[in-house]
Amino acid sequence: MTESTMAFTHATVLPIDAERIDDGVVIVRDGRIDTVGGPDTPIPADATVHDVSGKWIVPGLVDAHVHLGTNEEGEGWAGQDTNEMTDPVTANVRALDAINPADIGFADAVASGVLAVNVNPGSGNPIGGQTVAIKCVGRTVDEMTLREPSGIKSALGENPKRVYGEQKKTPSTRLGTAAVIRGAFVEAQNYLAKIEAADEDKPVDRDLKLEALARVLKREIPWRQHCHRADDIATAMRIADEFGYELVLDHGTEAHLLADIVAERDIPVIIGPLMVSRSKVEVRNRSIANPGKLEAAGVTIAITTDHPVVPIGNLIHQAALSVKEGLDRDAAMRALTINPARIMGVDDRIGSLTAGKDADFCIWSGDPLDLYSRVEAAYVDGAEVYRHEE
Repeated sequence: MTESTMAFTHATVLPIDAERIDDGVVIVRDGRIDTVGGPDTPIPADATVHDVSGKWIVPGLVDAHVHLGTNEEGEGWAGQDTNEMTDPVTANVRALDAINPADIGFADAVASGVLAVNVNPGSGNPIGGQTVAIKCVGRTVDEMTLREPSGIKSALGENPKRVYGEQKKTPSTRLGTAAVIRGAFVEAQNYLAKIEAADEDKPVDRDLKLEALARVLKREIPWRQHCHRADDIATAMRIADEFGYELVLDHGTEAHLLADIVAERDIPVIIGPLMVSRSKVEVRNRSIANPGKLEAAGVTIAITTDHPVVPIGNLIHQAALSVKEGLDRDAAMRALTINPARIMGVDDRIGSLTAGKDADFCIWSGDPLDLYSRVEAAYVDGAEVYRHEE
């Protein structure tokens, strides 16, 4: 049960949208952040006081590209609902409808400080379906949802050409994949034109695929473009220019090779997974140094595990290793919090310790970028949802 008013005192506080506060205070009221301040912050008379001396208070981490709940660990085919690879265009399918909140990965996420994620369909199709932004705690996905849909997943590169090439059907090449995406957007443009021209007494028959794509064309939701290689990234930008939608680059393994162009166009990159082998040609330039290169060039980055490719518990460690290889540490923390929240369109709710936002935060034993630090307690909407027991 959520305590109405709580005050956490004597902590090192990382608000993210403001400077670090030593000996800081965080006051939570009715499930929201009320006040973040220094040692002189007045404590409300009705507050339950938690002295967390020596601990760090950090907003819940956010991973903007995962398959939690749709690619369940330890379940084999029975828990595999990531890709609907029966049609190259499945813009009508929703990750929301496949998420199992009982997936053990959610418990792993909370225990490692990750309190919100964006669940994506997989990358087997040129157009894979609708993504959803959710919190990592809840009995049903409906009560966990922050934004739905939060985007549409699309894939360029090796995956769709392999999947459909093996079936001897389009697309079996990069040029075929691009053609499928363009064709789908043209259909969506025609659909919108028909709706606009239709008589009130003769409405256009609904088409769930085209409705979803129309939301991208109207810039209501972003286009989440899976791409690794620099040439695929260039294709992603080219198609975005043709149709005028909001583009987000997912993975961006070689985005550093085009960093100046990506930065100039203000396209965010959700980079990762980083702690993986070079398992295919398009990721041969994977490097833990790439986040630092992108950030230094002015690109807005978020770091992802692509769970379960890298287990969600290693999100913070990917950031720490990136700092070791040149990423600014403050930028690293933004890449785990406010940046992914903004990309997901939920930064009004989560991503920083800001008055009025949801009280989603963790008590860490020390600096979260220190390998020896751990989450000691986690709070979602001001309610304790996890406590580490020795």
